[in-house]
Amino acid sequence: MDLGLKDRVYVVTGATRGLGYASARELAADGAKVLLTGRDEKRAADAAASLGPNAAGVAADNSDPAAAGRLVATARERFGRFDGILISVGGPAPGTAADNTDEQWSAAFESVFLGAVRLARTAAAELGEGGVIGFVLSGSVHEPIPGLTISNGLRPGLAGFAKSLSVELGPRGIRVVGLLPARIDTDRVRELDALSGDAATARAGNESRIPLRRYGDPEEFGRTAAFLLSPAASYLTGVMLPVDGGFRHGF
Repeated sequence: MDLGLKDRVYVVTGATRGLGYASARELAADGAKVLLTGRDEKRAADAAASLGPNAAGVAADNSDPAAAGRLVATARERFGRFDGILISVGGPAPGTAADNTDEQWSAAFESVFLGAVRLARTAAAELGEGGVIGFVLSGSVHEPIPGLTISNGLRPGLAGFAKSLSVELGPRGIRVVGLLPARIDTDRVRELDALSGDAATARAGNESRIPLRRYGDPEEFGRTAAFLLSPAASYLTGVMLPVDGGFRHGF
């Protein structure tokens, strides 16, 4: 299936590893040009180099108010256009309502929530008809995840923002979509499993709750993201798509 991605230009944040990198890789594999970002300049450059000449990497911190405008400008300078953005941010610090500190909440709000809002707002001002804004969120949008209280607090609000934005931008022909991963086999998920003290047992328990009985592969997530960002999904907006092997049991 031709997704219509050839020569389209996307910014993908948090793309030096994990779900952001998997998404950038699939976009590039289908012919898109991708500007990858990460906090570390060398890691961003190395990640881009691994994807070939149609990818470039720059250092950016989502909590920096100037980052959003700089990234859109860099995409235009490097590739000549700007068609969309996939906003992927690192997970907030784990913890419970009792032990997460004000400092952890503030740092997560700046990066996970306000940083994403700034990126989306800047992209919306620069995109034309056919543009798209995607958010990598979490299954915690629908169901709290034990031990991830900050994520449980911020992700649903960001999903609400994304839905509101989809209504506002729809008349301009700009789409807004969200992806809700659960147990995808990334470094982040392995780190969370290890917090239990027995990562193998934690993984086995989680897999038993997933109807497909396995963790997802990052490539599977990346292919889903590439489709949602592509012209092939031109009538999908305002959706929050679980990418979780059926982990969420509700509709």
